[in-house]
Parts: sequence; structure tokens; C-alpha cells
Amino acid sequence: MIAGRTICIFLFSFLSLPFFVFAQKNKIQLQKERQQNIERINETEKILEETTREKKNSLGELTALNKRIEQQETLVSSIKSEIALLDEDIDEDNQIIGSLEKDVTQLKEEYVAMLFAAQKASGKTDKLMLLFSAQSFDQLVMRLKYMEQYSKARKEQADAISKTQILLGKQVKLTEAKRNEKQQLLNDEIKQSEQLSGLKQKQRTVVRGLVKEEKRLKRELEETRKAVAELDNLIAKLIKEEAERAAREALARKKNKLKEVESAYETAALSTTFEENRRKFPWPVSGFVSQKYGRQMHPVLKGIEIQNDGINIQTKQNEPVHAIFNGEVRTVAFINGIGNTVIISHGEYFTVYCGLKEVFVKTGQKVSTGEEIGRVRSSSEGISELRFQVRKNIETLDPQLWLKN
Repeated sequence: MIAGRTICIFLFSFLSLPFFVFAQKNKIQLQKERQQNIERINETEKILEETTREKKNSLGELTALNKRIEQQETLVSSIKSEIALLDEDIDEDNQIIGSLEKDVTQLKEEYVAMLFAAQKASGKTDKLMLLFSAQSFDQLVMRLKYMEQYSKARKEQADAISKTQILLGKQVKLTEAKRNEKQQLLNDEIKQSEQLSGLKQKQRTVVRGLVKEEKRLKRELEETRKAVAELDNLIAKLIKEEAERAAREALARKKNKLKEVESAYETAALSTTFEENRRKFPWPVSGFVSQKYGRQMHPVLKGIEIQNDGINIQTKQNEPVHAIFNGEVRTVAFINGIGNTVIISHGEYFTVYCGLKEVFVKTGQKVSTGEEIGRVRSSSEGISELRFQVRKNIETLDPQLWLKN
């Protein structure tokens, strides 16, 4: 019975091990995610601080606030997930503690029964009578072995009680530590939830302020549309020039078939490599997506849709902008309302970087992945934002489907 109970305790502990390891992995993952969320929040806080220096409501401040709220909600959700996981751990621990307490009680009851039986047979006369009353030598030997085993069993039972009590004590301490950790997380959740409430109140204030400035927003929107139209014309002109240049070069190489084949191969190889790196490209600048790709409703002006042929990335002032892949600079131009623009060719693909205050490259220059091509421009409202596009010839593509998650 003792051996069987010890095996049961061991099996119970062993079988609960995979769940514990799995839970630990989840816990470590959640803690890592929480740390990453905090790092993102710190970066967004710096961006938000820069947009509020002018003491003037702006779309940049609103988008930074929206992102900050989204990150705060993610953090609160992550903390709640950690608490839920700890609750599961504590429930599991309580089951183990209950089982161990039951084992200790039963082991003690069995030990008391053993002591009672041993007391009855403790007299020397009784022991001798038991041995001498044996009807054969073999029976005498068997009775001696029985007495030895009975004494050994009592010692093993005492050891089992001691070990189970030690195991129980460790489990209780482990559970107490988890309860303390849970309490700290609950306090953190309350603090973060209060901060979230404050951010939402600030968001409502900014929205109310922007609604009152509808005329200014419409004027800014119209200026942006004109700048984007100018950019589209620039890109269309560039693509046309690229096609004409390719045709001229093909004609010039017509007499030299080898060079023509080599050039076509290089373009095709670069395009294929670009396609193979889909969802692997580094981001051109740090920060967060303040406006996504495609058609979307204006964040403040009701009933007004806006079209974005790329994504807007809001970042910190004076942040470096990097080329996302090897290529050749095809155009460096200045566009009113947007700033300096750099267009890089990658075979059939083009990447467009708009909103630079400084440019460190020139037309015709070869650039490599991660090379700094300029610094981001900041508006009079303190908004630092890069407009970034990915195109296959004239076709616009969603950059978020090409950049790393």
C-alpha cells in the first residue's frame, strides 16, 4: 500500500509537469509581449509628446492618441491574460495541495494503525512465543522475515509522511508566490486601466477641438490632395521614362544579343528577388502606421473618404529613413506640402519615400538594403510622418503586405 501510494504521488506530479511547462511557456510569452507593448508605448509617447508641443489640436496628435489607446488596450488585455493564467495555475496548485493533504492524513492514519499493531506485539515474551511456537524451521525463518519487514514498513511509512509534508510545504510556498504575483498584476491592471481612461478623455477633447476646425481641416485635406496628385504625376512620368529608356537601351543592344540578354536577366532577377522577400523587408523608419493603404473614412470629417496609395508612418523628429532593398535611385524631387521625395527602382518594382527634409542620395546612385537615404521632415504642428509606397510599375501595392510584421 505504501509503495502504491508513493507511486501515485510521483505519477500525479509527473503528469502535471507537461501542463506546468506549457503554462510556463505561455507565461514567458505573455511577459515578453507585455514588455514589447511597454516599449512600443514608450516610443509612441515620445511621438505624442512632439505633436502636443505646439499646444494646437492636430490630426497627428489624434492619430498618435488613437495608436497610444490601442497599445494601452493591448497592454491591459495582456495583463488580464497573465492574471487568467495565474488563476489557472493557482487552481491547479490548490488541487495538488488538497491531494497532498489527503495523502498526509491517510498516511498518518495507516501509521497509527501500524503503531497500535506493533504495540500489541511489543513484549519480548510475545515475540519469543511467536518464534518458538513455529512448527518448523522454515516457519521460524518466515516469521523472523515478517517481523523485519514490518519494522521496515513502519520506517518507510514515516519517511513517506515526511516527504509528502515537505512536498506540501513547497507547493504551499509556490502558490503563495503566485498569489502575490497575481496581486501585483491586479494593481498594475488598475493603474493601466486608469491611464487608458485618461487617454480616452484626452482623445474626446482633441476630437471636439478638431470638429470645431472643420474649415482648416478641409483646406489641409485639399492641399494634401494636390500634393498627392503631383506625386502621382511624377511617378507616372518616371514609369513612362523608364519604359522609354528600356526601349532605347534594348534598341541600342539589338546588335549585341549577349548584352540584351544579360540586361533582361538582371532586371528579371532583381524583380524575382524583390518578390521573394515579400513580408521580409525592414521598415523604412521607426514608428507606427498613422494611415493605412486604400480608401478610408477621414478620422474627423464626416462623410469624406480619402485614398492612400501607400501608408503613412508617424515617427519621431529627425528620424533616419532607410532604403528597404537594393536598388537604384531614379528620382529625387521636392513636392510642395509633402517635402523631398526619393523613388528607388528594384527591377519592375519601385519604392517611394515622401516627406524628407534632408536627402543623402542622388539620381542614378546605387543603394543597398538599410542604407540611410535621408531624414524625416516635421510639419509646423510638430508632426513627423513618412509617406511610403510600394509599386509594381504603375500598380500600387499595400506596403504592409511587404514589410515585416
